[in-house]
Amino acid sequence: MTMTTPEAALDRVNTHSRPSDLRITDIRCAEVIGAPFRSCLIKIMTNQGIVGLGEVRDGASKSFALMLKCRLLGENPCDVDRLFRRIKQFGGHGRQGGGVSAVEIALWDIAGKAYGVPIYQMLGGKFRDRVRMYSDTDASVPSGTETGKRLKQRMDLGYTFLKMDLGLGQIMHVPGAANGPTGVLDLYRTGYEWRETKTLEERRLQNALYDVHNVRHPFTGLHFTEKGLDLLEQYMSEVRAVVGPEIPIAIDHLGHISLNDGIRLARRIEKYDPAWLEDVIPWQYTDQYERLAKSTTVPICTGEDIYLKEDFLPLLACGGVSVIHPDLLTSGGILETKKIGDAAYDHGVAMAIHMAESPVAAMAAAHVAVATENFLALEQHAVDVPWWDDICTGLPKPLVRDGHITVPDKPGLGIDDIDDDVIREHLQPGVKDIWESTDQWDGEWSWDRTWS
Repeated sequence: MTMTTPEAALDRVNTHSRPSDLRITDIRCAEVIGAPFRSCLIKIMTNQGIVGLGEVRDGASKSFALMLKCRLLGENPCDVDRLFRRIKQFGGHGRQGGGVSAVEIALWDIAGKAYGVPIYQMLGGKFRDRVRMYSDTDASVPSGTETGKRLKQRMDLGYTFLKMDLGLGQIMHVPGAANGPTGVLDLYRTGYEWRETKTLEERRLQNALYDVHNVRHPFTGLHFTEKGLDLLEQYMSEVRAVVGPEIPIAIDHLGHISLNDGIRLARRIEKYDPAWLEDVIPWQYTDQYERLAKSTTVPICTGEDIYLKEDFLPLLACGGVSVIHPDLLTSGGILETKKIGDAAYDHGVAMAIHMAESPVAAMAAAHVAVATENFLALEQHAVDVPWWDDICTGLPKPLVRDGHITVPDKPGLGIDDIDDDVIREHLQPGVKDIWESTDQWDGEWSWDRTWS
């Protein structure tokens, strides 16, 4: 009988890596546009060749992630919670949470690959095998019938949950449908989009337009008229006439209107059974959310711009929401969103997940979704992006099949790699290449302690 030494036995065992010896060595970026918006993919490299994938939220800057590099080099990426607690002070609400969240997701990807298990297993295992997706469909034309036809096309693809816009955007070009202080409505009609500027005067004008669109809802002075509410009710009626009464339709993008106008619209569309009414007012106004929820039978939803669990808790405690809606790329990443979902469960509130980025963000959200009992639906905003499925290798194609994602049992996120050729075809304007050196961030340093 041949005796086998412990060392020889290990030669026949896939140990994946030696997790205790893992160290972070680098962070690199790839800035993409059109998937469906502007976002930044990141890679965290290690001394054992294991690479973690993450993503900075749509519309955010890669700098939010790169500023964290000097605070992570040399650390063991498997210490996810410890490192998150170190860097979370550098995140914030909205897009400011994008860097911390991107890094947190990449750390989980590395940990899963190092130990050879999918992320959902490290969160406690699965409540479901498939993740229901809801298709968010922008209203490209101010016609409920035409929007209904677009939603019906989503249904034909297998989606069983839908979302659409309904608000100021559908009526603000109709005379007499909305009112506001002189000139303000015209500025909202202009819209805001970041553009490269060549002169200080161009930058000043762009900043002024940004400021207009950054005014919180109670202070804009914008209101629906009765004519406007009639048009919005008709719009919703036309949509339901096309798609039927049985499929859930969530409502988004009311515009920067007041709480009272949100209540007026909610009462008008109650008869059409919307799945939820989203982000009626800024999430910070907890008392107003409580009043809104008590003023309508339509479920109220918010959360995509909230960073960390603690700012979800007041909304849950006051009964101001029926559905919370975190975005993993703002909320703090995978574990924090799992904690947010569990807190909502304790208050009898469902959790949907906002997601408008690449398959990297989609897979991170999907792992949380299968591991969270009160999960409702995960957003898909890239139905019309033909190359979306090509961004990542190692995933099923199409990733969303019959309106669902089936989360694989592969380690980490379940993604093999990013397809560099695909990314290079869709670089953000002014970006020359992908995964370029970020050595300039290695020596960034400050005394970060927040207490004395």
